[in-house]
Amino acid sequence: MTQPISSAALLSTATQAKPTKAEDAAKQFEALLIGQMLRSAREASAGDDDDSTKSTMLDIADQQFSKLLANNGGMGLSRMIVQGLKQGEANAHR
Repeated sequence: MTQPISSAALLSTATQAKPTKAEDAAKQFEALLIGQMLRSAREASAGDDDDSTKSTMLDIADQQFSKLLANNGGMGLSRMIVQGLKQGEANAHR
């Protein structure tokens, strides 16, 4: 009998890819945050639904949708993170 994939396992798999730049890391962070918000909203409206297959598929859909949103501007959080890092780097070199 196979075990259902947990959302924590999905997130750990998604975060295994090492970002090569601060912008990539910021986008991954924003995608993770958007995914958590989507999951919380879905769980709040779903009630008692014990279908683990449905839950797993919705978690995957949330993850992919949040990546898409973050890579296309998202909430602007990744842009603000990158700007903050650049400002901090510029201040450190003074």
